[in-house]
Amino acid sequence: MPGRPTRQLAPLGVAAFRLLFFSTLASSFGTLLAAVALAIDVKNRTNSGLWVGGVLLVEFLPAIAIGLTLGPLLDRLERRKLMVAADLLRAGVFATLPFATSAGQIVVLALVAGLATGFFRPAVYAGVPNLVPDGLLGPANALLQTVENVSWAVGPVVGGVLTAAAGPDAAYWINAISFLVSAVFVVRIPARMLQSATALSRGHWTDLKDGFSTVLHSRPLLAVLVGWGLALSGVGAIGVSEVFMATNTLGAGDWGYGLLYGAIGVGLVIGSFSSSSIVERIGVQRTYGAALVVMAVGFGVGAASVDIWMAAACCAVAGSGTASPSSATRSSSSARATTSAAGRSRSS
Repeated sequence: MPGRPTRQLAPLGVAAFRLLFFSTLASSFGTLLAAVALAIDVKNRTNSGLWVGGVLLVEFLPAIAIGLTLGPLLDRLERRKLMVAADLLRAGVFATLPFATSAGQIVVLALVAGLATGFFRPAVYAGVPNLVPDGLLGPANALLQTVENVSWAVGPVVGGVLTAAAGPDAAYWINAISFLVSAVFVVRIPARMLQSATALSRGHWTDLKDGFSTVLHSRPLLAVLVGWGLALSGVGAIGVSEVFMATNTLGAGDWGYGLLYGAIGVGLVIGSFSSSSIVERIGVQRTYGAALVVMAVGFGVGAASVDIWMAAACCAVAGSGTASPSSATRSSSSARATTSAAGRSRSS
C-alpha cells in the first residue's frame, strides 16, 4: 500500500524513540547470541537435559514472573534508572560468565541476568506511549517487535558459529558489550520522556487483582491464557531438545543448534509480517487455531528430520505459527490504546 512503509518507519523520526530502538536492538541481539552459547556451554559441561532446561528456564521465566507480580509497580518507578541498572547488571553478569567453573554457577548467573531482563523489557514497552504521539503507537510497538524478531533470526546463528569457532566465552563478552551499548543509548533519553506525569494506579495489590479478575471473567482471554500457555509450554520443552537434536542426532555441531534457534526467529519475522492481513481475513479466533495447527505440523515433521536443513525449515514453519497470534494481539491492543488520552501510562 502506498505510504505504508513510510508510516511504519515514522516513529524513528522521533529522536527519543530512535534511541530506545537502538538500545533494544543492541540488547536483544546480544541476548539471543549468548542464549545459544549458554545452552551449548551447559550441555558440553553436563550432557544433561535437566541442566540445559534449567539454564533456558532461568533466562526467560523471571520475565514472566515479574510481569505477573510486579507489572503495576514498574509504572511507578523511574524507568530510565531501572533500564540502565538492568543493562549494567546484565553486562556484569556476562563479563563474569567466562570465569564460571561449573554448570551451577552458569545457571545462577543466568538467573540474575533473567531477573534484570524481567525489569528491562516491560519498562521499554511501558515507556513507548510517552515517547511517540498516539497515532504512532502501533507502528512504534511493531518496530520494537520486529527488531526483536530479527535479532532472534540472526543472533542465534551468529552465536552458534561463534561458539563453534571460539567457544562460548566470545559470545559472553560480546553480549556484555551489547548491554553497555544499550545503556549508553538509554542514558541519552531524557528521563521525563520515558515517564508519564502520573502513574495510574489504585494500589499494587488492587491493580494485580483487577488484572487477574479481568482475565478470569473473560472467556476469550481465559481461553487464550490456557490454550496458548499449554502450547508455549510445549515449545519450551522443544527448546531443550533442540541442542541435543542438532549436536547428537543430526551431527551438525554447535552451529547447527544456532541454525535451529535462528530458524524459529525467521519464522517469527514471517509470522509477524503476515499476521495483520491474516487477522483481517479470518479473524483473531481462527488465527489462533490456525497458528496452533501450523506449530503442530512444523514441530511434528521436524521431529522426523533427516538432516539439519530439513529441521531448520520445519522450525521456521513452526516459528511463523508462534508469531502470528501474539503479533495480532499486540497490534489489536496498540490500536485500542491509540484511542486513549495522550500521556497515559500503558504497559505492553
